[in-house]
Amino acid sequence: MRLAVAATAPIGADLLERLAARHELAYLLTRPDAARGRGRKVAPPPAKEAAKRLGIAVHQPERPELPEPVDAVIVCAYGVYIPPALLDQALWMNVHPSLLPRWRGAAPVERAILAGDEETGVTIHRTVEALDAGPIAAQEAFPIGADDDAGTIFARSAEVAARLLDAVLPEPSFTPQPEEGMTYAEKIGPADRELDLADPIDAWRRVRALSPHIGAWAMLEGRRVTVWRAHLEDGVFVPDEVQPEGRTRMSYDEFRRGVRP
Repeated sequence: MRLAVAATAPIGADLLERLAARHELAYLLTRPDAARGRGRKVAPPPAKEAAKRLGIAVHQPERPELPEPVDAVIVCAYGVYIPPALLDQALWMNVHPSLLPRWRGAAPVERAILAGDEETGVTIHRTVEALDAGPIAAQEAFPIGADDDAGTIFARSAEVAARLLDAVLPEPSFTPQPEEGMTYAEKIGPADRELDLADPIDAWRRVRALSPHIGAWAMLEGRRVTVWRAHLEDGVFVPDEVQPEGRTRMSYDEFRRGVRP
């Protein structure tokens, strides 16, 4: 089977590397380079960086297209609408880091942690025009531990997805996806980043859900800081690692020492 990968975000880059170790990949389809970070410097997507390291051809069209015919395209955090005419040109299979139909949409990992879900997982489904609604080829659940943040869940999802695809790709078959239990994982916005310290459980979940890639913030010791790691101690929210504006990350103890009069 001649395979291509459509991916942009870090989880897509991770899966690309895992698939490249198992399969011959024709090319990567990814989004164009874009301004990123505070400096707004133009930079390649993480999946492109991985493909370059692996010697895989990269295509970055403004609108998705298949530059060469392939049998199947594995989609993982590509972030681009794929029109029906293009879906007809190959078997498109999407890797979604949730137990569909729960958490269809842009931020399934973050929303699962924010909601206090005890488990999540990976679903391999056929890509269709409707968002994350295609029939399912494979699905596997795993627990969300108290120490898990979005980063650990993304990494585990990529590992599970590569293994599921190994089993599915030789002869994929699909079962219709149920609508019962469907929830929508909205994109993380600015309001999602603010910690409510009066709700310690929500604050703890929020830090984990937005780490290590987005960051949640709060006013601590009179200063605005991003909280990257925290824990609950007897029901009390305790920051572990913080980053004051314009500074590098540091332990909360280091931060407190620096702001004492």
